[in-house]
Amino acid sequence: MTSPRKTARRDAEPRGFAEPAKRAVVAHSAAETTALAKRLNRIEGQVRGIGRMIDDDRYCVDILTQVSAVQSALDSLALKLLEHHLHGCVSHAVASGNGAHAIDEALSVIRKFGR
Repeated sequence: MTSPRKTARRDAEPRGFAEPAKRAVVAHSAAETTALAKRLNRIEGQVRGIGRMIDDDRYCVDILTQVSAVQSALDSLALKLLEHHLHGCVSHAVASGNGAHAIDEALSVIRKFGR
């Protein structure tokens, strides 16, 4: 069962990110949402596993290997989200005449991954 605190946090707007008036939001399909949730749950399990490895004083290289796997899984999740954003939200914004802002925003996010 989901606690009220977790539900409220998910529904709340992230701090520091005001919703621009011209932002085009294209919802994920039920299948996409389910697939993303499964990926995220798998990543959460991997992170918990790393915590157990540290608690069990496991070999450092084994822990680092798992950290690398989590980073790769997060990168894969981010690329899936970016793909949806470009094909859905940005495409919709361009078609409705508000593409410049959406493209600039997408480029800003892409630059963060290039660091």
